[in-house]
Amino acid sequence: MDKAAAMLDMLERCDVQGVRRLWRKLEPTQPQPLDDAAALVALHAARTKCQGVTFKARAYSHAWLMDRGYPSLLPDELRPMAHRVYPVIASAVGFAMKGTSPQMREIIPAVQKDVSDAIEEAAADGRLLDSPFVRARIIETKNRAVRRYL
Repeated sequence: MDKAAAMLDMLERCDVQGVRRLWRKLEPTQPQPLDDAAALVALHAARTKCQGVTFKARAYSHAWLMDRGYPSLLPDELRPMAHRVYPVIASAVGFAMKGTSPQMREIIPAVQKDVSDAIEEAAADGRLLDSPFVRARIIETKNRAVRRYL
C-alpha cells in the first residue's frame, strides 16, 4: 500500500495515532499537532476536504467540527446534503410570564430580561442542555427579580 492510500485509509477510519505517525514520517519538517486533540481536529478538517473519503465520513466530520465550533472545509454545495445525513440539532429554552396585577405586569419585561441573561449565562457555560440546571436557574432568577422589583 502506497503512502497516499495509507493516509486515505487512516482518514476514512479516523485513526488519530496512525495519521500522526504517518505525518511525522512523511513531513518531518512541517508543523506537527501538539496532542491527540489537535490532531483529531485536523483529521476531521482533512476528511471534510478530501474527495477520496466517503461522503458519509465527510458529512460526519463536518457535523463534528460544526458542533464544536471549528470551521469545516466541506464545499458549500455538499453542505445541504451533509445536514440531511447528520442534522444540526438546535437547542432552545422557552420562558413566559403572566402578570395578574398591574404592578406585576409592569415588572414583567425587567424580569424576562434577567431570566434571559441567566439562560445566556448557562449557554455560555455549556450547560444549556442540562435541563434541571437551567430550570433551577430560571426559577431562582425569576423569584429574585420579582422580589427586587416589587
